[in-house]
Amino acid sequence: MNQHALSNDPAAVIAADRAHVWHHLIQHKPFETIDPRIIVEGRGLRVWDIKGKEHVDAVSGAVWTVNVGYGRKRIADAVAAQLTKMCFFAGASGTIPGAQFAEMLVAKMPGLDRVYYANSGSEANEKAFKMVRQIAHKHHGGRKHKILFRERDYHGTTIANLSAGGQQERNAQYGPYTPGFVQVPHCLEYRRQDGLTDADYGIRAAEAIEEVILREGPDTVGALCLEPITAGGGIVTPPKGYWDRVQEICRKYDILLHIDEVVCGLGRTGTWFGYQHYGVQPDIVTMAKGVASGYAAISCCVTTDAVFEQFKDDTDPMSYFRDISTFGGCTAGPTAAIENMAIIEEEDLLGNSAAMGIHLKNNLYALMDKHAVIGDVRGQGLFCGAELVTDRATKDPLNEKQVGAIVADCMAQGVIIGATNRSVPGFNNTLLFAPALIATTDDIDQITDAVDRALTRVLG
Repeated sequence: MNQHALSNDPAAVIAADRAHVWHHLIQHKPFETIDPRIIVEGRGLRVWDIKGKEHVDAVSGAVWTVNVGYGRKRIADAVAAQLTKMCFFAGASGTIPGAQFAEMLVAKMPGLDRVYYANSGSEANEKAFKMVRQIAHKHHGGRKHKILFRERDYHGTTIANLSAGGQQERNAQYGPYTPGFVQVPHCLEYRRQDGLTDADYGIRAAEAIEEVILREGPDTVGALCLEPITAGGGIVTPPKGYWDRVQEICRKYDILLHIDEVVCGLGRTGTWFGYQHYGVQPDIVTMAKGVASGYAAISCCVTTDAVFEQFKDDTDPMSYFRDISTFGGCTAGPTAAIENMAIIEEEDLLGNSAAMGIHLKNNLYALMDKHAVIGDVRGQGLFCGAELVTDRATKDPLNEKQVGAIVADCMAQGVIIGATNRSVPGFNNTLLFAPALIATTDDIDQITDAVDRALTRVLG
């Protein structure tokens, strides 16, 4: 059967999917009796499945990626033109879109200068880890090799990234892990650690990182890798004073600050990058997802010149960064990223993300007044979460099956929302919202109205 015939036969597509596709992050046993979901079209904030049902997508492609919305012909046309001219050349050489996008990107990131291209967020973070390790061997006798990561944060799906992952259920059964990665405590104020008060929580949560550094030995720690806002671990926004103190600690002990912007980057939080809300100056920034809004595969590991210069030494044949990302040489990624960035600027999607994010949070606060099951609302820009509890006083988390039922009820209404999934044991209880940056007040209202109805139906 040719592709055209298959595309006109939904039953054949569903059968082929069921028989041969191994989907991500989902149990396949139910597909023995129910159909897998197949999405066939998207326009703006809406997608249609193979059975013709329309959905409002409140999670930008399910994993917070399609920042500028679906159906951007401008991006597709630019990519098509570039591919017919020059589709790929290995990254030891340059390409025109690669050079152009790198210049555009660092212009949005004062203090950073160099862009290393790859094809996924996991890969971008792996590049950063390798840079830290090579610097340790080249300049610190191999000692400053440890990389700190934070509980609840997620940095990707390779074994090394899972070794730096603070979500136990994502990590489970994939060990043994790469040595040299050390966890530091989370900074979720809603579930602050014993003995820490509201007044000093941000500073104390940062100082808990310093305690780990001192325990491990500052001369053994090369980098601290953090998300600016924890994403899949429950939309954890940093408490007041946290990032200032983190920056001070990194400088005090000569530790590279690596910020993972794979989710937050390119406007998701209302600024170009999430860290820019907090006045910090990172040494390494990684990004993927919204860089090209899913129109092509691309990720970037961006560094300061100070980091880059440590790999320039023509007296040592082992001194350069001996790494390759095959598909980092694709031209589709930077071409799509150029158009994606231009759309964000021309349509002021940073401003819209900030404004619609306020509207989304206000709607969630209104739901919190109505539904006692909502224990906390948090987020920045169009990146928000609502943590569900059985009791606000005890903060006991809602059973994740009920959380799943709420998500399913919204889906039945034609609204796709997310929830923490196989993240922190016992705490997969936060609803997640990350609609495209083009969202309007009507879109936001439709999303939160669906949640309102779902909470009422599922929980009574």
